[in-house]
Amino acid sequence: MVRDTYLSAKQKIEKEIQKLQKQAQALQVKQRGPAITSIIRSMREYEITPEEIAEAYNKKTVKTSTPKPTPAAAKNKRPVPAKYRHPETGATWTGRGKAPRWVTAAEAEGQDRSNFLI
Repeated sequence: MVRDTYLSAKQKIEKEIQKLQKQAQALQVKQRGPAITSIIRSMREYEITPEEIAEAYNKKTVKTSTPKPTPAAAKNKRPVPAKYRHPETGATWTGRGKAPRWVTAAEAEGQDRSNFLI
């Protein structure tokens, strides 16, 4: 009896999934029309041929307008010196980002963060 209920519920869900997939496909087809019209209008405006589109589409690399960071920019980054040190463990923290557990635990105990300054 439980198995029949499970199977019937599963079949209902699968039918609903198929129905929703058909709705999604119909929506996609409906939305594609205006996009295609816009593309064709732009192609005519800029006198772009389908061959040029195919060539650009098949290129492996597409140039973007966003410049990639240069290796020189990465070299300019320097490590930040530690600002706080745990007296017992020697663990350090730069003071940037989320405070480590040992700092938050000490503050919860009523200690001041300045006690750990290097």
